[in-house]
Amino acid sequence: MAEIDSLLVALAHPARRGALKLLTERGEMCLCEFIEQLHIPQPNMSRHMGMLRKAGLVTDRRDARWVRYRRNAALSADLDAIVNAVMNGTDVRPGQADDFTIPQEDAA
Repeated sequence: MAEIDSLLVALAHPARRGALKLLTERGEMCLCEFIEQLHIPQPNMSRHMGMLRKAGLVTDRRDARWVRYRRNAALSADLDAIVNAVMNGTDVRPGQADDFTIPQEDAA
């Protein structure tokens, strides 16, 4: 049960769901790509990816000076089904979470 709890905690934050959605679409990404796509500051994105890694949802590999992430292909079928159910019901966009940067419009 602790494994499911850890997984659900990791999926609870919109930024982490957004990262998983991007990985599902693109296969593999470096941290800088998440920062650019989700408009999340580097320290926050690193923390989110660490939580996903700790929960077993992503794996990482070092590519020179970059760390590249991908969804964990070794995730059990049951846990993968839970992840997919959560992801299919989630549409994550920048600005949904408190640590997303919301673009400022110029005052007229």
